[in-house]
Amino acid sequence: MYKSFVFFLFTCLFTQGQEKIVSIHVLGIVQDAGAPHIACEKACCSTLFKNSELSPEVVSLGVIDEATQKTFLFEATPDITTQLRALRGKTDFKTNDIPDGIFLTHAHIGHYTGLMYLGKEATNAKAVSVYAMPKMKRFLEENGPWSQLVHNSNIQIEALKNKAEIQLTSALKVIPFTVPHRDEYSETVGYTIIGPQKRILFIPDIDKWEKWKTSIVAEIAKVDYAFLDATFYDAQEINNRAISEIPHPFVIESMELFKNLPKSEKAKVYFLHLNHTNPLLNPNSEESKEVLKKGYHIARKHMRFEL
Repeated sequence: MYKSFVFFLFTCLFTQGQEKIVSIHVLGIVQDAGAPHIACEKACCSTLFKNSELSPEVVSLGVIDEATQKTFLFEATPDITTQLRALRGKTDFKTNDIPDGIFLTHAHIGHYTGLMYLGKEATNAKAVSVYAMPKMKRFLEENGPWSQLVHNSNIQIEALKNKAEIQLTSALKVIPFTVPHRDEYSETVGYTIIGPQKRILFIPDIDKWEKWKTSIVAEIAKVDYAFLDATFYDAQEINNRAISEIPHPFVIESMELFKNLPKSEKAKVYFLHLNHTNPLLNPNSEESKEVLKKGYHIARKHMRFEL
């Protein structure tokens, strides 16, 4: 009986040590057109053109639930091929590259065009769950070549509703919510990703914070990590387009808005969706050092967070 008790105790302790977790993985951090950027002649892209393996890739998050052996992808980017392989490599279980679900934020090129690789010209995937809001759903269903993915059952679109919680596994939930942005073809959404212990806020694209009827400061307070749109550091980066055409919150504006937050709240912020011109892409830039000095973080590819 004593031996049985010792074996039981050892088994319990070993099982606790091997507790299955939910984890978030940063698979990309740059704006839709990527880095190197097409036709860019600037120094920011020259090294990347010579060695594309150094690319920070277009913004995307991967989620792994070890207990259920499921993976999920947030954003179907033009870099989806390497991003899905990277996500697969981070699992502790045997799987393939195709995730159990893909969540889309909106119909701008860096956020959904990776779906093309699920078609018959590539993987010819079978009914991959693609989560989309109503306008995004209609856009995919009614416009080629995306409609072909639906017709051929390469993808199965799962309808999302604003602020309606989706239970993906017993340990993983997602809440989509609309944000103001240039919605030519679809609405734009952010996500709250909820694990057993922690929450992540994911807003890769939004117009100026003041255009949102929701307080970003209040939303940061509800989560453990906040991945926020930081497309441009400041207006000086934009020298060939009217600023009104691309009204993202500048990093310097976000830091000004958050300046009175306690250190613990600032430390939740991870800036991402960086344009190829954004000096935050260079960890050694003075701008990167300034962001870190003020208590914020900059998302980098391969970062991992437990939920």
